Amino acid sequence: MENYDSIFASAATENQSKSFTPVDKQAWAEKKQAERQLVYNMIDETAEAMTQDGALFKTGLDVMARFDRYSVGNILLITAQMPEATKLADFDTWKQNRTYVRKGEDHIKILEPGEEFQREDGSMGVNYNVKRVFDISQTSSKVKPAQVHHDMRLLLKALLNSAPCEVEISTNIPSDAGALFNTNDQKIYVRQGMEGHDIFRYLTQALTQAQLAKGDADSRRGASFTAYCTAYTLCKRYGVDTQSFNFKVAPGAIREMDAQGIRGELAKVRDCANQISMDMSKVLEKGQKERSGEAR
Repeated sequence: MENYDSIFASAATENQSKSFTPVDKQAWAEKKQAERQLVYNMIDETAEAMTQDGALFKTGLDVMARFDRYSVGNILLITAQMPEATKLADFDTWKQNRTYVRKGEDHIKILEPGEEFQREDGSMGVNYNVKRVFDISQTSSKVKPAQVHHDMRLLLKALLNSAPCEVEISTNIPSDAGALFNTNDQKIYVRQGMEGHDIFRYLTQALTQAQLAKGDADSRRGASFTAYCTAYTLCKRYGVDTQSFNFKVAPGAIREMDAQGIRGELAKVRDCANQISMDMSKVLEKGQKERSGEAR
């Protein structure tokens, strides 16, 4: 019978040559903190650059339109690193879906929430970790993210469903306004006879103003600018023409803002756009099911 005891002897000899280096927890923590700080700096630098660059500000809104569930910080990080991204996942997630990141592709850094901690004042906070992700364009996937095309009539019905107040057609709206939220009678008036894409553009602005009017003074401040940006974001999200929007120069409303101010403004736009989208979703989902049934 063959003797396998010699295997253990040779393994012991090899292990003796290996040195065990204990993990330096403090050095590891310092490395992670330095990595987070670089990401935080990128967020602030991108936000500050937006105050002087209208094209970059518009690009940030484009990213927001595609990544509606992402935080403002991550929207800024994507804007800085790969603004054309459409679908992100980490290396392991792509691999689990039998999709592989191509060799040599640079990762995109975003932040993900980690463990909670208690501050000195007793309040709770959340630690964030740097996560490395890749866009679908950096992988072996041949499938492009599906673009859903909505019928304009269905989009407008969904918008009306999202209205927090009564909406009426009017012949007394100025041609440069299209739609107005009247704070006196709490109604939205839409100019008669407009094209579908113009109705969508103006109505989303009025809906945003109506939404902000119900908030506090901070949310109401700069409502017209927030409404303009929200309308642009929703037009991009639902494939409505955006040629009439102008972001060639940094809008006056943001030129004097610091990084925190820009992040706050983008948060208002994201929240307004997402609220309207959520209210629209029931009508859109029902319309898609009806169309699918007709197709069969």
